[in-house]
Amino acid sequence: MSARTHTRPRPLPRATTGGAVTRLPWWAFALPIAAFAVLLLLMAGSGEAHAAGADPVLGRFLDHLQLTLSR
Repeated sequence: MSARTHTRPRPLPRATTGGAVTRLPWWAFALPIAAFAVLLLLMAGSGEAHAAGADPVLGRFLDHLQLTLSR
């Protein structure tokens, strides 16, 4: 006695909005955020470029942030 086979494929589940269902892994969000943070630190940590007349509080804050993250 042979078993019955299903010849028709099962329908795919539909999203509630009618579009395709897409799930991204957690690192798909984490990598761009990490890259942005690294580039921001590189720009903020450069010692050669100083703006004339800039508020020194922001510079001190960025220096403190860089020292904290480098430990």
